[in-house]
Amino acid sequence: MRVLGVDPGLTRCGVGVVEGVAGRPLTMRGVGVVRTPADAELGHRLVAVEQGIEQWLDEHEPEFVAVERVFSQHNVRTVMGTAQASAVAMLCAARRGIPVALHTPSEVKAAVTGSGRADKAQVGAMVTRLLRLDAPPKPADAADALALAICHIWRAPAKNRLQEAAAQNRLQQAVAEQRLKQAAAETRLKQAAALHASKGRTT
Repeated sequence: MRVLGVDPGLTRCGVGVVEGVAGRPLTMRGVGVVRTPADAELGHRLVAVEQGIEQWLDEHEPEFVAVERVFSQHNVRTVMGTAQASAVAMLCAARRGIPVALHTPSEVKAAVTGSGRADKAQVGAMVTRLLRLDAPPKPADAADALALAICHIWRAPAKNRLQEAAAQNRLQQAVAEQRLKQAAAETRLKQAAALHASKGRTT
């Protein structure tokens, strides 16, 4: 499984590609940051983010894209920019038919470090260890993008099993409902036949 992790942001949008499967050593295929100038117009910045992500999709051809789920913060301007960059990343993936998964910061921290309250230094240290790197990726946005990819690879099998179980449950419910409908229809037919036979005897 090859996953492109995206830590969304307008000034710095972290991107990182990790390949592997849960339970086995993972490999980093690339890491970096898509940057836009803070003084540029919003539309131009979003185009720059799009172009940067498109280049990563072209070069690495990921099977999945994992994006950090945006939560409201005290700085509304910051969270708006993050949400806009997040939407661009999801758009780029969806346009190519690549599945997109959203993971919360606490999910990612818990998956990588074992604690949903880990700080950026702890996340960077664990990413370095898990991917057997010489040093933590810089800036922190790049390390966060790799952490997102790692989180998705590790969580995907469990999520798939849950989805399969839910699908199986829906199928069983549909079969049961169909059997009930058939039984009700057969009962109505028997009642109609009995009524018809009763009328025949009286005449």
